[in-house]
Amino acid sequence: MKIEASILVAILVFEFVVSAAKGQEVCSLTVGELMECRPAATPPKPENPSAACCKALKHADFKCLCNYLDNPVLPSLNIDPKLALQIPKKCGLPTPQC
Repeated sequence: MKIEASILVAILVFEFVVSAAKGQEVCSLTVGELMECRPAATPPKPENPSAACCKALKHADFKCLCNYLDNPVLPSLNIDPKLALQIPKKCGLPTPQC
């Protein structure tokens, strides 16, 4: 079972990297914009969101992003979904209801 889960995570990470290389968007954000927010969602001491992160979140599709909160790729990228949910408020934006 662990091997199957590891393979699934590896495939998802691969897809994420390929999408980034192609410049694709996720929930109205480019992968580069999403990565701007990563330091603010990385434990144990998340940084304050950058101006670039907050600017990107102004046009994000939060309903879509909520669908990714349980994605097994996030922990493999050292992203804490609970911390990620706090970022909009820190940017002065409405907190998404997921």
